[in-house]
Amino acid sequence: MPPIEPSIVRDSRSIPVATRSWWWWPLETLAMGGGILYWGVFGLLFTLVSLPLRIILPRRRAQILGRSLLHRAFRVFVHYLRITGLVQVDLNSLAPLRQKSEPIIIAPNHTSLWDAVFVIACLPQPICIMKESILCNPFLGGGARLAGYIPNSSPARLVRKSAESLSHGGQLLLFPEGTRTRRDARWINPLRGGCALIARRAKVPVLPVYVRSNTRFLEKGWPLWKRPDFPLKLSFELGTAVVPKENESAKAFTNRLSETYIHNLSRPHKLRRQIEVE
Repeated sequence: MPPIEPSIVRDSRSIPVATRSWWWWPLETLAMGGGILYWGVFGLLFTLVSLPLRIILPRRRAQILGRSLLHRAFRVFVHYLRITGLVQVDLNSLAPLRQKSEPIIIAPNHTSLWDAVFVIACLPQPICIMKESILCNPFLGGGARLAGYIPNSSPARLVRKSAESLSHGGQLLLFPEGTRTRRDARWINPLRGGCALIARRAKVPVLPVYVRSNTRFLEKGWPLWKRPDFPLKLSFELGTAVVPKENESAKAFTNRLSETYIHNLSRPHKLRRQIEVE
């Protein structure tokens, strides 16, 4: 399958509203169920094959294979979203990441549970930081362990392992907020210091990615059973790299990075975060 061409996923609003009113809702629900089934089947298969691959292959080769497989799986999923018309996502800005070979931290704000899916679909060999509980999940843990993703359970170990990975020229995907943006947050959660510590230790720049959406789907506190209004619209905008300054403290760097997110996410935009009205 050829790489995803950055584009805006087909706008399902082209279907007449009168037609959608009686038959499009069940089709969207069926398509959503198909996406869940895809992850269930793929995740279990990946978990089953990951253990023997980790035993048979050298560690470095196993990680490269695992990251490539996850990238392809996420890429297929993004194509599925395009075909079904569930999501319209602007990935144009992420195209330059494919040509970057130097070590760098790719740092999106964290609007929802599946932000990483769209970024990894554009990155053939990303290194990811994730919750340790996900590594024990039968649907997602096998692939994440094979790919050598880094758990966030121990801050000291997280910083050390991340810096080691970056020293080999990798691209580290990290959410500086540490968790999904809270429902009551205006733009982002207060940033945690891990991103600054890793950037200073590895001496690499941080490349912000500004994620915007017209929905709160899969945000912090969104019930998994709650169906969103389709199509979902998302935008991923690549920012300017933020480079640690000489003798700059982790706190000062974190504040400077936070100001960058707030400045860009607060700009006028058709998908700018809206205050939620109860």
